[in-house]
Amino acid sequence: MRFSNRGQVDPFIVMDVMEAARAAEAAGRHIIHMEVGQPSTPAPALARKAMAAALERDSLGYTVALGLPELRRGIADLYRRWYGVDLNPDRVVVTPGSSGAFILAFSALFDAGDRVALGAPGYPSYRQILRAMSVTPVDILTLPENRYQPVPSEIPADVQGLIVASPGNPSGTMLGRAELSALMGAAAERDLAFVSDEIYHGLHYEDRAVSALEIGDEAYVINSFSKYFSMTGWRLGWMVVPEAHIRTVERLAQNLFICPPHASQIAALAALDATEELEANRSVYAANRALMLDRLPKAGFTKIAPPDGAFYIYADVSDLTTDSRAFAAEVLEKAGVAVTPGLDFDPVRGATTLRFSYARATADIEEGLERLTRFMASR
Repeated sequence: MRFSNRGQVDPFIVMDVMEAARAAEAAGRHIIHMEVGQPSTPAPALARKAMAAALERDSLGYTVALGLPELRRGIADLYRRWYGVDLNPDRVVVTPGSSGAFILAFSALFDAGDRVALGAPGYPSYRQILRAMSVTPVDILTLPENRYQPVPSEIPADVQGLIVASPGNPSGTMLGRAELSALMGAAAERDLAFVSDEIYHGLHYEDRAVSALEIGDEAYVINSFSKYFSMTGWRLGWMVVPEAHIRTVERLAQNLFICPPHASQIAALAALDATEELEANRSVYAANRALMLDRLPKAGFTKIAPPDGAFYIYADVSDLTTDSRAFAAEVLEKAGVAVTPGLDFDPVRGATTLRFSYARATADIEEGLERLTRFMASR
């Protein structure tokens, strides 16, 4: 049977690394996981308790397409608490993970043949989802001196949209209010659709992240319960859209997904109140970040942009290799540490970069750093 051209997207290399690590573990090896951006902690206790109770009292059938009204109100209240933004809950769209949000956003905003700018290094699935929709991703090769974030002068002339991420994946760097305002202003001047990926909000270590909604309403803002709320496998995200876009997105959601997972919505509503547990998780990431920033350079990984948020370190390893995929495989084989080659995030320059995740328990991070130090000393 024939294939579509648009279906021929690139693989997500980190998933291949995860499979290689799994195979090594199946063979009896102990692997330290620094490859995957997934919290090692479970969903908050309040979320698990709410889910268990719901299973006993409710059939958990379809919800309305845009999500449970009480969850949409809870998310709107989160914007008041975190950012001081008075948000109409009608603008909140609950989605099957942030991936579902990107599918809805790109479907609502772009036509086949459009071109959309995005920073590189950046989350690879933006690029692949756009391609699967016959939309052309246009990479902005962001610079280390700009902390791997785009600036207005770098936005290409022939695009219909711009995607930004703060904190970014893989860099963990954030856009300040002035920088985000400048990018939104440049997009507005050129009538570009503006998408702000904010799924790592809540995971900051000094100043908090700025939401695009603090600056203006003409943006699609995407977030998720996966990272700060530690609910990756529950597959629940959300986005906030301009009021004029609500009905268009609702029609798309009805047809593409019917509704987000009901059970996950019940758990997520309770997770919004689990501040004490979630902040304890963040304190672990903060300790892990300090360890990574201290010991990675001592091990030989010296070219990094210190992250403001998320739980990643992005390292330039051009002094060590010109083939990051082979280098990552060597690290896995000889050190027993799984790391992600930069090719996922930057097809042009990723052969000389690696991403290290510090989302695991601190004991794992300490062990991984010891292994990396020994590996680099003997290499």
